Amino acid sequence: MTTLIIISVLPIVLLYLGLYKMQKALLPVTVLGLLVALGAAVFKWNDNAEPMYSGMMLFNNFSIAFSVVSIVSTILILLLSKGYFEKISSHIAEYYAIILFSLAGIIVMVSYHNLVMMFIGIEIMSVSLYILAGIRKNDFASNEAALKYFLMGAFSTGFLLFGITLIYGASGSFDLEGIRSYVATHPHDIDPIFFSGILLIIIGLCFKVGAAPFHFWTPDVYEGAPSLITLYMSTVVKVAGFAAFLRLFSASFILMADFWAPVLMVITIITLFIGNITALYQQSFKRMMAFSSISHAGYLLFAIVAIGAGSANSVFVYATAYSIASIVAFGALILVRQQTGTDNFEGFNGLAKRNPFLALVLTVSMLSLAGIPLTAGFIGKFYMFTGALAQYKFWLVIIAVVNAIISIFYYFRVIIAMYFRSAERAEVEVPAYYQFVLGISALATVVIGVYPSLISALI
Repeated sequence: MTTLIIISVLPIVLLYLGLYKMQKALLPVTVLGLLVALGAAVFKWNDNAEPMYSGMMLFNNFSIAFSVVSIVSTILILLLSKGYFEKISSHIAEYYAIILFSLAGIIVMVSYHNLVMMFIGIEIMSVSLYILAGIRKNDFASNEAALKYFLMGAFSTGFLLFGITLIYGASGSFDLEGIRSYVATHPHDIDPIFFSGILLIIIGLCFKVGAAPFHFWTPDVYEGAPSLITLYMSTVVKVAGFAAFLRLFSASFILMADFWAPVLMVITIITLFIGNITALYQQSFKRMMAFSSISHAGYLLFAIVAIGAGSANSVFVYATAYSIASIVAFGALILVRQQTGTDNFEGFNGLAKRNPFLALVLTVSMLSLAGIPLTAGFIGKFYMFTGALAQYKFWLVIIAVVNAIISIFYYFRVIIAMYFRSAERAEVEVPAYYQFVLGISALATVVIGVYPSLISALI
């Protein structure tokens, strides 16, 4: 709970710093505050947590692990923001505050023990993101992204809210243990509206994580939003969505897996094919990453389709690998776009000759996202596939492997452009703070790929 309190109070402190024109203190105070929140979370590890506040919240190892991933990813993303928001507006304190308010919602999302708190956490996060997507006031694409995200988000919220309502109507409880108890004590006479509630919740949550066929808002919103905000949405937000998804289904609905698992399996297959095949035809690196994020949502769904004791650890490992690789990819995109003015693949032509460091870390990122061995991305996919094979879902794994092969083609387009295509270009300058973030992220990608035991079996 201390972590949530710190992250909730910190944005108010930042707003006061902005009020008194202490702009240079904003980023250091933000990072320091998040490090304190991170320490408070880690301090509670293995603390034998119990539901608190009348069963509303549960800060156990599951919530701590995903809180740590979210906070660390946010710190790395914010370190890339130095000088970024100043180009958009002179009032930058609001941007840091809104990001932290959304992070507070994310902490609630990964720590809830009551469906009401899950809904509140999602809405706190979502409302903040509606604003962040449209922070470029005179940019039509950014404004369109914000409006589309708001409309689609409101639409998905309706499904989620009605699903929660139907679950409560059948079980008489919002509490995860209370819902599970209802399912356990009514194995043959579960109210039909309970089944409807599960389906509506699946639709609502699939909207939030960008899974097909409810993904249609994702490419336009990701492309139109500022790159730094797109990075935040595609990593921290997506990871929190899957953590919330998994917590609900593992705690309350696992005894009804025969009902909902086939539905999620179909969604998983559709998501994989739509994400990967559509990404092949993109000419924009940023839009390719948007469809790539859809395909990764499909891989993350493996842990829920093949739900079991290892599902939380599989999502944790995969989410960590995906987040750090995406931070490198978008960090490189921001630098290349600042120099070339474009986010097309041609903007990366000849990058290896002009900036070997940037080309190297981006190569590591692309290899990890493609799931090549000796990278964290390979370990993440290995955990997902192993969990599915343990439940004899062979066809699902075969389909996933085929899609992984497809993804190699569009990830390697970037590598080919950097190393095998030439372009007359000046050297891309990489500021020291970018070198730190991209270097440490690329190093973590390789270290996890070689020594996966460092983060496996944590939760």
